[in-house]
Amino acid sequence: MVSKIMENVGSVLGQIRAAALRAGRDPAGVTLVAVTKTRTVAEIEEALAAGVCHLGENRVQELRTKAPLLQAHQATWHLIGTLQTNKVKQALEWAELIHSLDRVPLLEELVKQAERRGRPVDALVQVNVSGEPTKQGLAPADLEPFLRLVAQQRWVRVRGLMTMAPLVDDPELARPYFRRLRELRDQMQALGLEGVSMEHLSMGMSGDYVVGVEEGATLVRVGTAIFGPRD
Repeated sequence: MVSKIMENVGSVLGQIRAAALRAGRDPAGVTLVAVTKTRTVAEIEEALAAGVCHLGENRVQELRTKAPLLQAHQATWHLIGTLQTNKVKQALEWAELIHSLDRVPLLEELVKQAERRGRPVDALVQVNVSGEPTKQGLAPADLEPFLRLVAQQRWVRVRGLMTMAPLVDDPELARPYFRRLRELRDQMQALGLEGVSMEHLSMGMSGDYVVGVEEGATLVRVGTAIFGPRD
């Protein structure tokens, strides 16, 4: 019997493929990141068995607890939540991509830990496109100066941008925010800054990932649509 999680992964992957094709994109250019916040190891293993290869965790403590138990699956872990500077060292033990670089002290700590490890860190810069005070991220106007600062060091490599659209009932209402992030990506790419590439747009969650893909997302962060509502 096919589990609900396996069925859901198939459905999400199908929707991603259809959205990419509608937008004239190669579906292979979109990666599904299954969001594992509060999910059990058994649930995550079902998602991995269904073909998920990328896992996203919001909290460093949960990442450190779950990742060692799932090592045999060789999944790629993403840290998608707010990262405190005092948790950077722990996060880098497991996370291969940080989605939430958004301030100078965090950049400085990432540089310090990367230098200690002798290995550069890959990160996405989080942009608060909606301007909501409850959301983390740089204001769009602060993005270019921040990227120019990043370009002056060699231990943190920016691989793209991330944003969170406002929580709305109609996914179409998220479209302008995703489109704006894509426009910012194009503008920043044109600067040609060293150590700054714009290959990734991390945007779209369970309620709006289809619109995210249509607007150019390369990474979508999906939890509820895979695992069902949280308890």
